[in-house]
Amino acid sequence: MIRFLSLGSGSSGNCYYLKTEKCSILIDAGIPVRTTKKVLREYGFSLEAVDGIFITHDHADHIKAVGNLANDMGKLIYATEKVHIGINNNYCTTSKVTEPSRRYLYKGETCQVGDLLITPFEVSHDSSDCVGYRIQQDNLTFCLATDVGEVTPAVAEAIGQANYLVLEANHDEEMLQQGPYPNYLKGRIRSNRGHLSNRQCADALVTYASPKLHHVWLCHLSEENNHPELARKTVEAVLRNYGIVVGTGTDDESSSKADFQLTVLNRQTPTGIFELTNNPT
Repeated sequence: MIRFLSLGSGSSGNCYYLKTEKCSILIDAGIPVRTTKKVLREYGFSLEAVDGIFITHDHADHIKAVGNLANDMGKLIYATEKVHIGINNNYCTTSKVTEPSRRYLYKGETCQVGDLLITPFEVSHDSSDCVGYRIQQDNLTFCLATDVGEVTPAVAEAIGQANYLVLEANHDEEMLQQGPYPNYLKGRIRSNRGHLSNRQCADALVTYASPKLHHVWLCHLSEENNHPELARKTVEAVLRNYGIVVGTGTDDESSSKADFQLTVLNRQTPTGIFELTNNPT
């Protein structure tokens, strides 16, 4: 079993916690250390016990606390070489990650932390580099892809492999078009190195999700260009058109369609603990 907790998901700060009986990790470190400690303690977990921090990319909302975690708490920081360089060049990391704390990842190559096998995969985004993560424990597969400009073959493969999936649903296309952002920023968000819309997220699930998918969490919602209920309803409506019923969580892998639970992650507050198993109830 893997326990999953989202501490926050959005432009204000991103951080996800995964724990097994043998280890625990964070994915991204965009939330202050004091807040991270407090939240984990409230749920009965410990930041001190975390075995490593895995970074998706070097934008501020994903790395603001990474230097403090490395230098003040002795945490190992796992990222690609380009992301490590980007972290230390970023204005927001006043505390830089020194070489002894760095662990280098390579896309498609698996590393092991405790009983977790962790494989980064390519994600298209306008950062120095960007990855998603496939995390496996025995026959259980958890995948996370945030800040996704487009669904590349690597992202599509991860969606198809996942029993549990965190996938970006950043914006509603009409809200973005009618909203206050300048045109250059709207173009950046819509580009293939920007962010997935609610509709693009739903289309990816329709196209690539397999019957072994149990639960999907929608992540990195825009505060200005989206709303949790709108994201949920848009994704549910698209899925329903293809005969995929959200909320059934069926474990029937012989089915030709993937029916699964759907949860929208909170932007600035924890979304509670989820227990990931091979046989969800």
